[in-house]
Amino acid sequence: MTTSFETARDLVLDEQAQNLLFREARSANAFTETPVTDEQIAAIFDLVKWAPTSMNIQPLRVKVLRSEEAKARLLPHMSDGNRDKTAAAPAVALLAADIDFHDELPKVFPHFPGARDLFADDEGSRAETAELNAGLQIGYAIIGIRAAGLAAGPMTGFDADAVTKEFFPDGRHRVMVAINIGEPAENAWMGRLPRLEYDEVVETL
Repeated sequence: MTTSFETARDLVLDEQAQNLLFREARSANAFTETPVTDEQIAAIFDLVKWAPTSMNIQPLRVKVLRSEEAKARLLPHMSDGNRDKTAAAPAVALLAADIDFHDELPKVFPHFPGARDLFADDEGSRAETAELNAGLQIGYAIIGIRAAGLAAGPMTGFDADAVTKEFFPDGRHRVMVAINIGEPAENAWMGRLPRLEYDEVVETL
């Protein structure tokens, strides 16, 4: 089954938005020098914060690196293939899971007063829950970046332990993904890679 105009019409979102967020969007490898503004970052967060996480835990924590000094701390920990494009990106977001997300549950899940205590004594389970839900939020963040008219270049090719220690030294966070953000430069994209078809992925019982 291939995407067609007919399948696009089955969606409420208009086709231009579908293409912006999914069909024509790709991971960018080159960016212009146009800065990514505080207003753009705030607009992205204000959109994606509404997407769901289990028990509304919202464990994602983000540090946005724009200065040369901040990026110089990051670059030694990037893989060779990611270093140059990260250095050239106007902004790099480090997306981390907060292992102590449960401390916010009285605020974000107030109708269940005992929610925090469910996680308090089991850090292993808490870490797994944090990483699973931060992973969901990372996906939302990529879509949010595209919704802002910017390109995203998500990467896992880096020393996650070293980056975590450098930028989250409290030991209570785990960096999962770095995303280069900016306006795409000419020839920013690789060729579109194949996707599995509907019948290869979906089974209705």
